[in-house]
Amino acid sequence: ALKIGQILSIQDSNVISPELQKAFERVRQSADFMPQWQVEKVLVTELGPDWKSKLSSLDLKPFAAASIGQVHAGLLKDGTEVAMKIQYPGVAKGIESDIDNLIGVMKIWNVFPEGMFLDNLVEVAKKELGWEVDYKREAECTRKFKELVEPYPYYFVPTVIDELSTGQILTTELIEGVPVDQCVDLDYESRKHICKLVMELCLRELFQFRYMQTDPNWSNFFYNKDTKQLILLDFGATRAYSKEFMDQYIQVIKAGADGDKDKVLTISRKMGFLTGYESKIMEEAHVNTVMILSEVFSEKIGEFDFGGQDTTKRITELVPTILNHRLCPPPEEIYSLHRKLSGVFLLCSKLKVKMACYPMLKDVYDNYKFDTV
Repeated sequence: ALKIGQILSIQDSNVISPELQKAFERVRQSADFMPQWQVEKVLVTELGPDWKSKLSSLDLKPFAAASIGQVHAGLLKDGTEVAMKIQYPGVAKGIESDIDNLIGVMKIWNVFPEGMFLDNLVEVAKKELGWEVDYKREAECTRKFKELVEPYPYYFVPTVIDELSTGQILTTELIEGVPVDQCVDLDYESRKHICKLVMELCLRELFQFRYMQTDPNWSNFFYNKDTKQLILLDFGATRAYSKEFMDQYIQVIKAGADGDKDKVLTISRKMGFLTGYESKIMEEAHVNTVMILSEVFSEKIGEFDFGGQDTTKRITELVPTILNHRLCPPPEEIYSLHRKLSGVFLLCSKLKVKMACYPMLKDVYDNYKFDTV
């Protein structure tokens, strides 16, 4: 239930009321610590009774807590500083029941409109949360992502410490930096550098790697002022996308950036955003939404003013029409993908930068190899 609150708190207030948004933001920022006896019990269960022999030291008081675990600072025998993420006992077993209970209450309260296709959203959430509690899977995703960004020196992924990682414990080298949402007071060029790195990474994840860390929680992105690197953390929500899906999705984004409404409509039908039987008003609302969202990548606009944008306001005006008139849920890939894109957009808005994103899209589009049309 806490994780659902964290997911929803990242989103803009297009369909969630401001009051509920504030409540979920409080949820996102809070999580309880395990008592030390429970921490030691997990360590013994996962790493064995001799776990202390594998470390020089471990602070049993966590320095951070999240929705499904807490993080402790440690020191290896060779002097390497590490961060050990320990999962709360029982979290994995309670995912389905927690989500079902939370959604049941919200349905009674009529928190969500019918057009959200809530049951589809819930199934996707259960699958993604199942990934997030599997720390072995997260370790594999972390290693793969480290390989993917290795050619790009401005990105850094911490190394996984295999001998101290299990299904419920994930240990990596400790990083230095500050969460990107705490960079609002940095000089403008530094803020723009951060946003450029985040946006370029997002496009590479989609159209080059087809492998994305889909959790936009700002605490998953740290900035090191000394190295000017973007540090990437928490790969539990990482997923792959099919080539067929991305062949079409990149065309939708490019068509929107180019102002080609007919192409946006045609490809949207192929992808399953629309059935072909929607009313004219629904088709127009969908296409206009894509056009507005794609403005950030428009060559005509040039530098997009994230700080002064009215994108959110214009999208908000279209949301009721879409929720009232759409006939089908979006492709399941869209839930995680658009959550990440929304988080990237909101970060750039929070840091109040002006940035030309068309060259970034053009670069990935020109180098994209299509298999299907």
